[in-house]
Amino acid sequence: MPPRPRPSLAVALAAALVAALLVLLPGSTTAQAAPVLLSQGRPATASSTEGAGTPASAAVDGDNGTRWSSQFADPQWIQVDLGATAQLSQVVLRWETAHARAYRIELSTDGSNWTTAHSTTAGTGGVQTLDITGTARHVRVYGTERATAWGYSLWEFQVYGTTGTGPTLPGGGDLGPNVIVFDPSTPGIQARLDQVFQQQESAQFGSGRYQFLFKPGTYNGLNAQIGFYTSISGLGLSPDDTTINGDVTVDAGWFNGNATQNFWRSAENLALNPVNGTDRWAVSQAAPFRRMHVKGGLNLAPDGYGWASGGYIADSKIDGQVGNYSQQQWYTRDSSIGGWSNGVWNQVFSGTQGAPAQGFPNPPYTTLDTTPVSREKPFLYLDGSEYKVFVPAKRVNARGTSWGNGTAPQGSSIPLSQFYVVKPGASAATINQAVTQGLHLLFTPGVYHVDRTIQVNRPGTVVLGLGLATIVPDNGVTAMKVGDVDGVRLAGFLIDAGPVNSPSLLEIGPAGTTTDHAADPTTVQDVFIRVGGAGPGRATVGMVVNNHDTIVDHTWIWRADHGDGVGWETNRSDYGFRVNGDDVLATGLFVEHFNKYDVQWNGERGRTIFFQNEKAYDAPNQAAIQNGSIKGYAAYQVADSVDVHEGWGLGSYCYYNVDPTIRQEHGFQAPVKPGVRFHDLLVVSLGGNGQYEHVINGTGAPTSGTSTVPSTIVSFP
Repeated sequence: MPPRPRPSLAVALAAALVAALLVLLPGSTTAQAAPVLLSQGRPATASSTEGAGTPASAAVDGDNGTRWSSQFADPQWIQVDLGATAQLSQVVLRWETAHARAYRIELSTDGSNWTTAHSTTAGTGGVQTLDITGTARHVRVYGTERATAWGYSLWEFQVYGTTGTGPTLPGGGDLGPNVIVFDPSTPGIQARLDQVFQQQESAQFGSGRYQFLFKPGTYNGLNAQIGFYTSISGLGLSPDDTTINGDVTVDAGWFNGNATQNFWRSAENLALNPVNGTDRWAVSQAAPFRRMHVKGGLNLAPDGYGWASGGYIADSKIDGQVGNYSQQQWYTRDSSIGGWSNGVWNQVFSGTQGAPAQGFPNPPYTTLDTTPVSREKPFLYLDGSEYKVFVPAKRVNARGTSWGNGTAPQGSSIPLSQFYVVKPGASAATINQAVTQGLHLLFTPGVYHVDRTIQVNRPGTVVLGLGLATIVPDNGVTAMKVGDVDGVRLAGFLIDAGPVNSPSLLEIGPAGTTTDHAADPTTVQDVFIRVGGAGPGRATVGMVVNNHDTIVDHTWIWRADHGDGVGWETNRSDYGFRVNGDDVLATGLFVEHFNKYDVQWNGERGRTIFFQNEKAYDAPNQAAIQNGSIKGYAAYQVADSVDVHEGWGLGSYCYYNVDPTIRQEHGFQAPVKPGVRFHDLLVVSLGGNGQYEHVINGTGAPTSGTSTVPSTIVSFP
């Protein structure tokens, strides 16, 4: 059939006008519950679809450029499940050219028995705003006569009403006392930085959470030492908008020069002119260095070159050399560097200008020219005096930074007025109401206990944390679930397991979904999972990815090996990261210490660029980890059913300090098929505390002795 005409300018303008009149302004503070958009992102079904590109979900995704269309027959219907019974007030239909002449709006509380709230035999198409009354959970449009030879086609099907959840929540507002904002004229900046650092330097499992924000401008003579649960960011649209003539420093004096526990902190969106020409960022897991411009060198080792256990750089420009020194492993993505020195076991680069040449295992460099798919983390910035969140666009085969070279960043901006600013004490019910109401979520620094799952079911929702905001599920619930929708962005927060076992801590998409999200995938960035350490915690699995095409860009999923509430059964968690969706990409995957498999990959066409793992230290004996006839559970298992999978730069280490005689069959397990390929694998026994017998399956030399020398494989099969 010929291409369909798109709506005329008049129709588009009418749609925009209706939207402006109907959409609840997030800044509203009316004391009475006002009608809100209930249908967006909710599950939708239809009697038929014209094809895979016009699913029912496209009519409730908030995007006027996507649509549902039916087959070319009468009757046809589309319905939406609002998730809860609501008092309904209005339905807005945005028809494509193929509209209904005769149709009904029908309501149901159970999805089976329907009543008519509106009917017509003279439908005009275009944008139709229908006032209705009734109480229902399910709403459908039931077409009985088409106005054209095609089927029925809706750009958007919107249902408005109230759920009885209380007054409308306002958007925007202040960011709370633990977001500390500076401008170049602020007095006492260094003293405030020092005050927070003194509190947070060794507070590894404390409750303090802080975010430093620097307004655009130039700051002189600062040394911002960054401790636990502290983030520092510039508020410009480009890193070069905010320059510190000084340093942003992480060192390890608090731990006698050992940087292997410098976790949970971040630096973002700043330009630095280091005082001595080189900035020091001596960190290990969960300490991202994003969107930074260092006008000099960067030293990744602590003073004295003590141990350091690996980290992550993305979308950054380091004019000088990056001194890796004692870092055991590191991943650098979509950046530009002046050079790179040294490497211990596993240094991985993708899309990085100036990266060293491929050399694994000697030197231990894995270098990919580009990153297949990437999309940078959302970030807060100032547009004049107004706070906004910039949401970067997806890039394919990216190389170098997404900013600089005089070009405007690609993406979109969302004003803070469209965010619910979440503050400590907010309940999960209130947070869910905000999402249902159409707001994004900005978690201010703090610890949040939730007694029910946070449901992110609206397409395009941004959930952004400041200062490593931490969510703790109570009563064994899953802390957060994302719906089967496009374009959700999760970034910058920590989920900490509670004392009652949760089946999972974070789930991306429902089990069994078949929806294609390639055009606008969900991204999970700097979202960290912890089981134990801060106190007793239990979860069957840390993170589950069901949605196809999801990008997990830098995560540390950690069953604690130290701290409070730690023991083989005390903080039991069998699985760290489970992927059921197809075409999932992980860039910068850190998963450690789970009782069984750290990673289980069941989806097709999965890809991992950089993996760092340690097996659980605290296995009491060989029998405790026995996996049938196999000695131990692989760190990274690809299911036998998978036909296509690929990984680059993957390492697993063992340190069985309770029983050093434990033998681990292998670090990696995968089916031997032409489409399942691995590049640059290694296993390491740390000081001879336990040993690996192979690298992957039955392939690769065993580790031996106490010399901590990796066993490597360059290519498998």
